[in-house]
Amino acid sequence: MDASTFQWPLRVYWEDTDAGGIVFYANYLKFFERSRTEWLRSLGVEQHRLRESTGGMFVVTQTSVRYLRPARLDDELIVTARLTEKGRASLIIQQSALLKSERTELSLENPGENQFSDGPPLGKLAPSGGSELRVAKSVGATLICEGTIRIGWVDAASLKPARIPANILDRLEAKT
Repeated sequence: MDASTFQWPLRVYWEDTDAGGIVFYANYLKFFERSRTEWLRSLGVEQHRLRESTGGMFVVTQTSVRYLRPARLDDELIVTARLTEKGRASLIIQQSALLKSERTELSLENPGENQFSDGPPLGKLAPSGGSELRVAKSVGATLICEGTIRIGWVDAASLKPARIPANILDRLEAKT
């Protein structure tokens, strides 16, 4: 499957760090959640509206995270999301946190544009294909954390697994 990598900029705040000013390890899962939510939103899948209209929702069912180096207070990160596997009841998403380089801007289309000063760009996509490390190099960033997240579709009332609605799978197929 030819997948595109979604990018979401994020700054590290005091609340994200431990007493030493280093990002607390569990917060990378929060960063990944934000990026996944914005990736879905960029595809027209708003989770609150989805729950109301279908009675179902996505839940995280499995995570695997590898930490390569720390992020610190005030660092600018790029958090990515890329669909790697699509099933009838679950999706597997590859995610990365990249430390933004001081000398290279996030925007590939407008190298002089500073994405962080004007707020996060909605729906920015990195080049398709390739590894997160290649994406990191293409935007002047360093890979600091990577993970694989499986999200499953469940009935919101019972929390029992269910099939992802066909219209959502079609949207993922068309947009990724």
